Amino acid sequence: MRIITYNVNGIRAAMNKGLVEWMKSSAPDVLCLQEIKATPDQVDVAPFEAMGYHLYWYPAQKKGYSGVAIFTKIKPNHIEYGCGIEHYDFEGRVLRVDFDHCSVASIYHPSGSSGEERQAFKMKWLTDFQKYIDGLKTTIPNLILCGDYNICHKPIDIHNPKSNANTSGFLPEEREWMEQFIQSGFTDSFRHFNQDPHQYSWWSYRAGSRGKNLGWRIDYNLVANHLNEKLQKAEILPDAMHSDHCPVMLEIGF
Repeated sequence: MRIITYNVNGIRAAMNKGLVEWMKSSAPDVLCLQEIKATPDQVDVAPFEAMGYHLYWYPAQKKGYSGVAIFTKIKPNHIEYGCGIEHYDFEGRVLRVDFDHCSVASIYHPSGSSGEERQAFKMKWLTDFQKYIDGLKTTIPNLILCGDYNICHKPIDIHNPKSNANTSGFLPEEREWMEQFIQSGFTDSFRHFNQDPHQYSWWSYRAGSRGKNLGWRIDYNLVANHLNEKLQKAEILPDAMHSDHCPVMLEIGF
């Protein structure tokens, strides 16, 4: 199973930059999208359906904002929309599909970069998300949690850890949360295979950051630890240029 997570920063804009053609060549079995910023009726879905994808959307209630989707060639046994907490579900942040051997979620964690109010919202979300996943894995243990976490876990995951030490996305309390969340039973699949520095999944649009590779690794495929023996490959795909993020791929065999 080839799973790719991708914050497309607006699916319509990404399609105008060649998303469909990229999907044909990269051929994910399951594509987890974040920040779709659209409802299905605003998108030409025919090219995705022609490739054999089942399309599941969970847009935000607010137009042109947030939202997640999963496009899968494998028809799921069950689709779960949202996490059951109204003010998060209003923003379209969690969508899960259950297959025979695993459950894959597309998750868009809040950003706190716009100010104190959203940072407080983000920290509350992190607490609530941990509780939600702790409860979920008692009945659905084979979880693969894909998405934009809006947190760099370690100094290796950000181009300039010293100057960003007090920046949302690399705050000590966020990194601490990320560490304990992973320790609660998940494997960072990319780091499972790759310990090299300068591997990022998001770059600011400012100052030519992408060309200089001044990035952050904030997009993850976190896999329940007991599935580790089934992990086959994980890569960041920086050559895909449809967004300020790039896709992150995981291959797992069942």
